[in-house]
Amino acid sequence: MFHLDVQQITKRYHPAPTPAVSDASFHLDSGEIFGLVGPSGCGKTTTLRIIAGFEHPDSGDILLDGVSIRDLPPERRKIGFVFQDYALFPNRSVIGNVVFGLRGVDRRNRRRRAEELLELVGLEGEAERMPHELSGGQQQRVALARTLASNPELILLDEPFSNLDAALRETTRRDIRTLLKCADVSAILVTHDQEEALSFCDSVGVMHAGALEQVGRPEEIYLRPETSFVAQFLGRANLLRGTARGSVADTELGTIPIFPDSEGPVLLSLRPEHLGLSPLDSPEGGPGGEVISREFRGHDVTFRVRYGRIDYLAHTEYTGALTVGSRVSIYPREPAVVLRETGLCRRALPSTAHSARWAQLLQARAT
Repeated sequence: MFHLDVQQITKRYHPAPTPAVSDASFHLDSGEIFGLVGPSGCGKTTTLRIIAGFEHPDSGDILLDGVSIRDLPPERRKIGFVFQDYALFPNRSVIGNVVFGLRGVDRRNRRRRAEELLELVGLEGEAERMPHELSGGQQQRVALARTLASNPELILLDEPFSNLDAALRETTRRDIRTLLKCADVSAILVTHDQEEALSFCDSVGVMHAGALEQVGRPEEIYLRPETSFVAQFLGRANLLRGTARGSVADTELGTIPIFPDSEGPVLLSLRPEHLGLSPLDSPEGGPGGEVISREFRGHDVTFRVRYGRIDYLAHTEYTGALTVGSRVSIYPREPAVVLRETGLCRRALPSTAHSARWAQLLQARAT
C-alpha cells in the first residue's frame, strides 16, 4: 500500500476547452519526496491544490494510507502546505508563527514544542525576531517549522524556492531536503526548475498540458526520456530522425546504437554529454562537422557543431581544446534513446525541422 496514491484525477475549468489536469496518476511511499515539474500553466499547482483539498476533482480519487480523502475538507486531511510567499504572519514573532501551528497541543506545552521545532530547522536563536528581519531562506524554514507543528502526514511545497536568489536557493534547497528526511515526512514539490526537481526529489513526474508525460526516478527520466517534451524540458537534447534496425538506426550521424530495440522510422534523443567530438582526422571516425560556437562553463565546455543544415550540442570536459572553426567528427558515446511521439507539432521536432526533407514531410501531412 502506498502512503499517497493519486488515481486518475481530472479537473476542468469551464469554459476552457481542455482540462487543467487530465487523468493524472502517481504515488508516494512513506518518507518519499516527489516532484511535479513542468512549465507554467501545465497543471502542476492545480494538482497540488486538489491534493490539499483547496480544489475538488471532477473525477479520480486520492488515497492517504489506503483511505480516500477526496471528499474531506482541507483541515481534516493531515496535509501541510508551504506556500511560495511563505505566508507568515507579519505581526507575529518567529516563535509566534510556529506556535500558531500548534493549536491542537496543550497550551502549557506549545512554547516548548515550538522551541524544539525551531531548533530542528536551525533557528533556535531567532525566536523573538519578526519575519521581516529574516532572510528569505530563514523565512522559508520558519514556514516549514510551522507546517511541521501540525504533525502532518504529507507536506506540499508550491514553488518554495522561487523567491530566493541563486546562491541562497541552492543552500536552502539542500537544508529543506535534509530537514524533511530527518523528520521522515513525505512531501510533494511543485517546481518549473529542472535542476531543482532532479536534485531535490526522490522521484519526479513531468507534466505537460495537464497530463503527466512520464513518472520515475530522476536518473531514469533524464537518461531514458519517453517523449521529445521530456527530453527537451529536463536538460538539453539533440533530437534526430532515423530508421531503426533492431539495436541500431541509420541517421544523419551515420549508423548509431539505440535503446530500446526498434524497427522503422524513429525519433531519437542524444544528450549533449553523450556526444563525442574529435579532430576530423582522428581514428574514432564519424561524420564531419564544424564548430560554430564554444561556451566555457567552468566544469565543462559546450560546443555547437554544424553538420550539414543541423546544429548539434556537445558537452565535453573543461580541458577541451577545440576552437571555433575546427573541423570535427561527431560520434555517440551512449546509445540514442527512442522517443514515443505524442503527435506532430513543431515544438517536438528536432533541429532538422527547417531542412528540405522535413518541410516536404510537413507539407505531405497537411495535404
